[in-house]
Amino acid sequence: MGKVAAAFAIGLLFGLGIVVADMVNPSKVQNFFDVFDLSGRFDASLALVIAAALAVAIPGYRLVLGRPAPILDNRFYVPESRTIDTRLMGGAAVFGVGWGLSGYCPGGVIPALGLGRIEPVIFTLALLAGIAAAQTWQQRIRSANRPAQGD
Repeated sequence: MGKVAAAFAIGLLFGLGIVVADMVNPSKVQNFFDVFDLSGRFDASLALVIAAALAVAIPGYRLVLGRPAPILDNRFYVPESRTIDTRLMGGAAVFGVGWGLSGYCPGGVIPALGLGRIEPVIFTLALLAGIAAAQTWQQRIRSANRPAQGD
C-alpha cells in the first residue's frame, strides 16, 4: 500500500506542477517551439519549466541513486543500455514532432484530461494506438529475426 500511496502523491505533485506551469495549454507549448514566429507569440517560459525540472532532477538523481536501494523497493529500475542508437533517436524524434504539433506530451496530457476538452482525449487515444502499433511492430521484427524452429 505504501508504493501505491507514494505513486499517487508523486503523480499528484507532478500533475499540479504541470497545471501551475500551464503545460496543459497546447498553445503555450507550441509557442515555445515556434522560435521563428515573427508575430511575437514566442513564449520562452517552457525553458524555465525545463530548467527548474533539471535543477531538481539532477541533484535528486545523484542523491537517490547513491543509496543502495530505493525506500519502497529492493532495486532501482533504470535503463540498462546507455547506447544512443537509431531506435532511441527515432523515438525521440517522433516524440518531439508529436509534442510540437499537438502541444501535448504523454505526462502533460493526463492532467489536461480533467479540463473537459476533447483534444486531450483524442491525443490520449492516438497515443495508446501508437504504443500498440509500436509494440506490434517490435514483436514482428523480433519474430522475423528469430531462427526458425529446427535450424
